[in-house]
Amino acid sequence: MAKKVLIVSNSADLHVDLLIPILQAKGCAAFRIDLDAFPRDYQSAQWFAAGSLRQWIRHLPSGEALDLAEVGAIWSRKPAEFSFLSPDLGVQERIYARAETEQALFGMLYTLDCFWMSHPLALRGAMWKGEQLQRAARMGFRIPASLTTNSPAEVKAFRASIDGPMIFKALSSPNLGGEDLDDNERVAQGIGTTVVDDAMFEQLDSVGELACHFQEYIPKLYELRVTIIGERVFAAKIHSQDDERTAIDSRDMSADILYEATVLPDALRERCLAFARSYGLPYSALDLIVTPNEDIVFLENNPVGQFLYIEQLIPAFAMLDALADRLILECA
Repeated sequence: MAKKVLIVSNSADLHVDLLIPILQAKGCAAFRIDLDAFPRDYQSAQWFAAGSLRQWIRHLPSGEALDLAEVGAIWSRKPAEFSFLSPDLGVQERIYARAETEQALFGMLYTLDCFWMSHPLALRGAMWKGEQLQRAARMGFRIPASLTTNSPAEVKAFRASIDGPMIFKALSSPNLGGEDLDDNERVAQGIGTTVVDDAMFEQLDSVGELACHFQEYIPKLYELRVTIIGERVFAAKIHSQDDERTAIDSRDMSADILYEATVLPDALRERCLAFARSYGLPYSALDLIVTPNEDIVFLENNPVGQFLYIEQLIPAFAMLDALADRLILECA
């Protein structure tokens, strides 16, 4: 009997909204856990008895239930803060409730000997930008000169050591932590990749507050977003230099720039696949630069990077279908 796909994400994840009907149309059942509604809208149980294990999760609003023995593949997508039946838990109560919920949920999921896209332990191991740069260089990628420090003196020395501009970029999230806050709690909207100008450099002492990440600015001919799904590689050529809004940071979606499908040279394709495999990731999204001299420069890897916007701009990629097929393969 074919098994089911378990999807772990949050209720705002459009990728999941679109994937589930595709799975169903292909004859594969899916069960969704929205972490921002868990455990409030769910019941679960894990029984160890007489040498056997029985585990189930039920979604209370729909009545849908999942026997975890039926799971053949797990798509681990996006995190979220847990929600509880009592909205007014005290600080200590909430801390305890979060820790116990995490233990209960992942204590069940980690027992499953099935296909993960991707396993949370692999995702955590792949998320550290400084380690990514070292690994990429070791695997043959060119990387930008980079510095992470909370020493203003080191920043001055770094700026003096490079030719051309220096950029600042957030290591964790360009949203400056705002994704974990309600709208009324945000004090800043975020910051993308930014060229450090003289005015910013005059505020260098603020670096002493926490470690900041700086890199040499590398001129671009265009950029590549390389999305890996299993053994399939989808390379999007991003003409970021056609608009000043995307010249430094291509993530400004208000700019009407061209995204087009491209085929990577075999050596680069295999290097990208090897990079993802080295973390045990069957899914990943790499950001690369192609310089005016057509050198390839590694920027970063996104273990759960967004891909829907790429598919919307390049419909021929059909990445949702490719993802569904990969998960279904493991459930057969």
